[in-house]
Amino acid sequence: MESVRIDQWLWAVRQTKTRSAATAACRAGHVRVNDEPVKAATKVKVGDVVRYRVQGWDRILEVKQLLLKRVGAPVAREAYTDLTLPRPKVCVPIATREPGAGRPTKRERRELDRLFGRDSNYGRMR
Repeated sequence: MESVRIDQWLWAVRQTKTRSAATAACRAGHVRVNDEPVKAATKVKVGDVVRYRVQGWDRILEVKQLLLKRVGAPVAREAYTDLTLPRPKVCVPIATREPGAGRPTKRERRELDRLFGRDSNYGRMR
């Protein structure tokens, strides 16, 4: 066996829950092999680099072993080398109010609206 379909391989190494989900990801353009967009039927070989977009982040996998059938997680991890860069830690400020502080004043409400990107004039009578 020299090559396997990319959708079948992604399913076999447990990157997608179903093979049809892998096919849909290929159809949507979320899968690339050696930096080329691929169709579900594209063959993948040992040594190829697969980029698979999951939840807005790219997983970069180098194919070490070809699998046709879905296998257990420990065996699946041996079928690829994960080259994915770690996700950056993002610190988002969270607007909090002291417990028991009561309702926000008009000024505080407008500041909260500005922070969350809401229109403070929404729902006003004219």
